Amino acid sequence: MSDPVTELAKMGTDADGQVVRLHLGPFRPYLVSHPDHVQQVLKTDWTNFVREGMFWRPLQRLIGHSILGEGEAWASARKILQPLFTARYTDSLAEDMADVIAERVREFDDFARTNRPIDVEHEMTSIVNQAVIKVLFGGRISRDTAERLAPEFATCATSIGFRMLLPFAPYSIRVPGDRAFLRSAKKIDEIVYPLIEQARRDDTRSKEVVSALLTARLEKEGRADLHQVRDDLVNIYGAASETTAMSLIWFWSVLHDHPDVNARLLEEIDRVVGNGPVRPSHVAEMHYLRMVLQELLRVYPNAWVVPRQSVADTEIGGVRIRAGSQVLISPYTTHRLEEFWPRPTEFDPERWADNTHERRHRYAFIPFGAGPHVCLGQSLFYVEASLVLANILSRYRAVLTNPQKLRPVPGGATLRPKQKLFLRLDPIERKRAA
Repeated sequence: MSDPVTELAKMGTDADGQVVRLHLGPFRPYLVSHPDHVQQVLKTDWTNFVREGMFWRPLQRLIGHSILGEGEAWASARKILQPLFTARYTDSLAEDMADVIAERVREFDDFARTNRPIDVEHEMTSIVNQAVIKVLFGGRISRDTAERLAPEFATCATSIGFRMLLPFAPYSIRVPGDRAFLRSAKKIDEIVYPLIEQARRDDTRSKEVVSALLTARLEKEGRADLHQVRDDLVNIYGAASETTAMSLIWFWSVLHDHPDVNARLLEEIDRVVGNGPVRPSHVAEMHYLRMVLQELLRVYPNAWVVPRQSVADTEIGGVRIRAGSQVLISPYTTHRLEEFWPRPTEFDPERWADNTHERRHRYAFIPFGAGPHVCLGQSLFYVEASLVLANILSRYRAVLTNPQKLRPVPGGATLRPKQKLFLRLDPIERKRAA
């Protein structure tokens, strides 16, 4: 209970990926980590393993019924949202996103001039938040309001830890985190609903997501249920902002621990970007950065656990699973199985250098889930993360001021470091393009 991420991984790897049953008092879920078993749960037998039960109840008070849910609400949301997160649509948003990220990174100049370190978690979250807000709401939301949204989502993500680790605790009694969660969920609604109302009044066909979502809902249903649109946007925002920000926090520790990776990455960014601003067209040319991000997602996947509930009696890996049982997929464990990942705890971007990874089991790498519920935002993640990192590394030399071994802890369903990191940004002395 005190270190669930590491302990689950140890149980799964010690069992070589075989199904493990956990004994947590009255709560006895099954840990699933072998790629064959992951494939069964997420793909081949996915209708028998649903996003319901004790693990999902804490989240549903925030996310409602949309892309992260089940049943008709999920199917409807996915059909409407999928066209908004294709690579082509993401590319159409990337120019605006690049401008927002570049402008935000330039604000670090003041920190660099005064030799003040930045708080990595705060700044990475802030940058990602503003980029996602631009994609979702266009110019409808002020920076002050956007800055208020991110911490409320962070509070919701971190305050459900008790409920997720002790999911059998009844909702009739308050547990630690409940008050903070409900307070932040209310504040999120107070921000999001007026933005939806404004977009509806504008009656424009802008390319930002809230307008596209309203248009799609109107075309499909003849009306736009504001509560449903709210659920859609909250789901998208949570998936796009929290997960990307957490990956960017882990990145700086990895870069400090691997100077060879740092050097090669700086060389590529300098060669591709040069003195000019970072544009979306540069992303496809930064092959090594893509490899680094893939390895980052392997070692520190966005989700530390992916819970499901079985609908009917079944069998996984020779183990009988009764209807109503909780099944926990652990990407953090799957990505550490030595059968599929030699030297699994070693950070090595070269794993992704050739076609070797294409011959690996398809379900050995699941940072975005898999099957019908696979995350729609994969393309958005790689574009957004690449733009943030290339902007920072083309402008500054980044030095961790408090390097340390980070301990992974659950922040709701996401994986975050327990410790704070601070980064000093030394300006690169060269003539820069305007």
